[in-house]
Amino acid sequence: MAIKELYNPERGKMRVAGLMSGSGSNLRKIIEHEKSLEEENGRSPYQVIVIFSDNPLSKVDEIGAKHKIPVIIRDLDAFYKERGKPKKDLTVRVDFDNETLELLKPYDVDVAAYAGYRSIATAPLLNAFLGVNVHPADLSIMDGNKRKFTGDKAVRDAIITGEKQIRATTHIIEPQVDYGRILMISFPLAVVIPENFDPRNNEQVKLIAKEHQDRLKEVGDWVIFPRTLEYIAEGRYSQDFRGNLYFDGESIPQGLRL
Repeated sequence: MAIKELYNPERGKMRVAGLMSGSGSNLRKIIEHEKSLEEENGRSPYQVIVIFSDNPLSKVDEIGAKHKIPVIIRDLDAFYKERGKPKKDLTVRVDFDNETLELLKPYDVDVAAYAGYRSIATAPLLNAFLGVNVHPADLSIMDGNKRKFTGDKAVRDAIITGEKQIRATTHIIEPQVDYGRILMISFPLAVVIPENFDPRNNEQVKLIAKEHQDRLKEVGDWVIFPRTLEYIAEGRYSQDFRGNLYFDGESIPQGLRL
């Protein structure tokens, strides 16, 4: 069966747009990895060429200035407020994304890295670029026909349900949130629960979940997100006409595991 690279490296260095809403810690690691590859190999197969934020209070200006990368800032909350609509109204998000896309067009983006971007991407962005996201859970774990640990409380849910280890997952951004095809799954992080743990104590659960999510970033997100982009840029990921993914020509129905 014929397969085709997600990105053909013969096109040159893969041009990445970083999308963020907050501190941009994942994006910082992506840029740092790019610089490390340049130092080690003389070049990086990808380059972050623009950063977009939907939150004027984010750290986007700081990151852009430090790395001399142009930034685009648009206030999503203000956009909704001006229209008198709730943020769950995705028709407004489509308008927002269309306008964002117009601002990104001059940069000739190949891939969008959703690095702590908290907004749901709608069709304009989904259709314009290959989108890659990192999620703080093993998205290959199923509960019936559903992925078990989706959403922004995935680490908490894994701890409450008794998982002994947690992992991070990179996946392609697709219409259903956290249901994109899996690209890479990180090494596991052991779940450490204190003896006095009470799953009914919301404050205790919240604290333990945050501690684990912070640790998972270091051994999971910050490792696999930059590496996923590197491998895509090198042409190592590919797909067949059905959308099944391959790595170095080998089928990876549940992603590449480290």
